[in-house]
Amino acid sequence: MDLAKELPSAVDAEGLLTLAEGHHDRAARPLGTREVAGHLVKAYALEAPGRAVVEKDTRAALRIAAGHLALGRERGSLGLSVLLVHAGGDGDYLLLHTWTEGHMADLAIFTGPAGRPESLRPGRAGLAPCVWEAALLAHERDAYSRHVLTGTGPLPGRLTAWSADTYAGDVR
Repeated sequence: MDLAKELPSAVDAEGLLTLAEGHHDRAARPLGTREVAGHLVKAYALEAPGRAVVEKDTRAALRIAAGHLALGRERGSLGLSVLLVHAGGDGDYLLLHTWTEGHMADLAIFTGPAGRPESLRPGRAGLAPCVWEAALLAHERDAYSRHVLTGTGPLPGRLTAWSADTYAGDVR
């Protein structure tokens, strides 16, 4: 198929171009690594233009993460997680990515209306990270592989390096 002349029927050209026209960078900043329900949790704020992650958002996210991680061992958790607190353009999102046995990961997504962290609830089945969240999770996949899986030396040093390897700046 010559894509310059013809697109497959399922390609929504108008929808893709509309997304491209409205695409923008989002600010990301680390919120530190802390112990939550026996896990090391590296947290980030991700902010749409005009939105900000504030302390009450972070507190609510950590409370939700603690509840989810409480059964982590029973679900194969290895004790390392990444928490994204996303003040999105259309609402608030919380993503909790936990490394599990067998080189796998568990991803929990919570959604709610903007500015109401007490209303965050589990997202619908099949919901996946948006393009900005996926960029942060890609950084975290690389940091985990680099420092924990292929790093050298005793584990505490590897975990310290993993914790310090954070993303800050604009996410495209």
